Amino acid sequence: MQVIKFNARININSFGVDNMADDTTNAWELGDSDNSRFRLLVDGIGDYAIFMLDLQGRVCSWNKGAAHIKGYSKEEVLGQHFSIFYTEDAIRDQVPEAELEHAALGGRFEDEGWRRRKDGSEFWANVVITALSDQNGVLHGYGKIIKDMTERKRLEERFRRVVESAPNAMVMINARGRIEMVNAQAERLFNYARSEMLGQMVEILVPERFQHGHPEKRGMFLGNPQSRPMGAGRDLFGRRKDGSEFPVEIGLNPIETEDGMMVLSSIVDISERKRLEERFRRVVESAPNAMVMISAQGRIEMVNTQAEILFDYTRAEMLGQMVEILVPERFRHAHPGKRDMFFGDPQSRPMGAGRDLFGRRKDGSEFPIEIGLNPIETDEGILVLSSIVDISDRKQKEGRIQEALKEKDLLLGEIHHRVKNNLQVVHSLLSLQSSLISDVAVKGMLMDSQNRIQSMALIHQTLYQSNNFARVDFADFLEALIPNLVNSYGIDAEKISLKINAGSVYLPINSAIPCGLLINELVTNALKHAFQDSGQGEINVSLSQQDNNRVLLVVSDTGAGIPDDLDIDQIETLGLRLVSLLSQQLDGTLTIRRRQPTQFSLEFPLIDHEKR
Repeated sequence: MQVIKFNARININSFGVDNMADDTTNAWELGDSDNSRFRLLVDGIGDYAIFMLDLQGRVCSWNKGAAHIKGYSKEEVLGQHFSIFYTEDAIRDQVPEAELEHAALGGRFEDEGWRRRKDGSEFWANVVITALSDQNGVLHGYGKIIKDMTERKRLEERFRRVVESAPNAMVMINARGRIEMVNAQAERLFNYARSEMLGQMVEILVPERFQHGHPEKRGMFLGNPQSRPMGAGRDLFGRRKDGSEFPVEIGLNPIETEDGMMVLSSIVDISERKRLEERFRRVVESAPNAMVMISAQGRIEMVNTQAEILFDYTRAEMLGQMVEILVPERFRHAHPGKRDMFFGDPQSRPMGAGRDLFGRRKDGSEFPIEIGLNPIETDEGILVLSSIVDISDRKQKEGRIQEALKEKDLLLGEIHHRVKNNLQVVHSLLSLQSSLISDVAVKGMLMDSQNRIQSMALIHQTLYQSNNFARVDFADFLEALIPNLVNSYGIDAEKISLKINAGSVYLPINSAIPCGLLINELVTNALKHAFQDSGQGEINVSLSQQDNNRVLLVVSDTGAGIPDDLDIDQIETLGLRLVSLLSQQLDGTLTIRRRQPTQFSLEFPLIDHEKR
């Protein structure tokens, strides 16, 4: 509120108040020229209504501001009782008379309330009534100053509605720490009625253990009032009426008012958040792996006991430090860039896929690790929780396994090389014997033996040339085997065709050998027995991997087929006993179709038999 001070001694009669005092008993002695200038000053003020009342409350003077604010001209209002400026309710309650009585008794009366203009509209007024007495203390009338505060009242009311409807508890205090305003949320939060808080020191809402230091902190804020959170970095607590405490977050907002600086506090009960945070901390603390949480700036915000054990730092030595202290020095220069890339697209995933990762202990020693990254949304922004596992034991075991596999591959290669060489020797001996024997039947038996041995040698040759005994490319073997069989039996390729469909099937060595022998046996039997009558036809070999991680081998021919009058034992005497034994070795299921076409179907699991 703007205050006008007059440093002058006023002649009451200079305002035209007749019969209030004789000129000879005038208590305020100014010259006529001074009175005229002072009267011109008061009359010219437009922002304040300034006028005088006689002892009965009738208007004796009227300035420009009064005409502007009240809407009455001087001629309309002089001599009227000042109750015309009050509402009907105020008149009924005799408020005008009570105000004059207060002013007469105390020398001054001040109030704010609704007043009425000439047109009946109401406005919010700040009213000061001063008793005018002479040197002898004789009351001669009253001076009244009125300021139209409607706009301020409207803004205050809007402000109060905003505060009242706020979802958080709102408490406004003055510079002395007294509570000037609260909202309904504050009543619910602190369990005080509004009337119990207004006018009290704000420390009634502060736990007793903090009350002694609170006025000093309040004074520090008022010394540099800026909107900011209260107690940054500290845990804050509120106190309910019953003395119970609860964790809070407080935002401070300074507000300039006509009554001086006020501070509006927004208060949030964070009990639930604290419970969740504590639960989260307990989960992290009890995790079997080392857990490290960092901010977007790379600073360590949280660690668990396992992290202390793993990196050999105490918790206090890690918290607040850059996470690079846990990274080997040779990788530190690149780590911030990779960290920024993750925060640019934060998703739960393993860190450094395809790369070997290492951690660094306090003493500088390194160890291999696996890291899982998990972004977490918090009030402070995105944090990343890293789960870190020391894989030193696993790496050592993997190293031993790799060495063992290398030794196994060398041994298998040597074995297959020697087997192939020995088979070639046997094949040469059989060929020599065949040239010395004239019996046709015996020669046929020797030729069959040679073909089987040559096929076995071819299998071992293919396996020996494989770079990976765990994944032998079986299509390569078939491409070499079939032409060899055709040449061995002198087949006319125009009359009997062999078709191969192996696709991209890879078998472990323990499946590749029996599967190759089985195909050799089935194709050989077809070449020998299926086309004796027609002399022409087709042989199909198909190998495919099924969805259930099983392999399907199908060997079929369009030859004469298997007679219906032969039972299974008789079929095996046709040279198929080896087929049955090899099927069992593969843990497969063999299905035979006798004709149209003759078909042998074997489904077997794609496993490494050596590991069973």
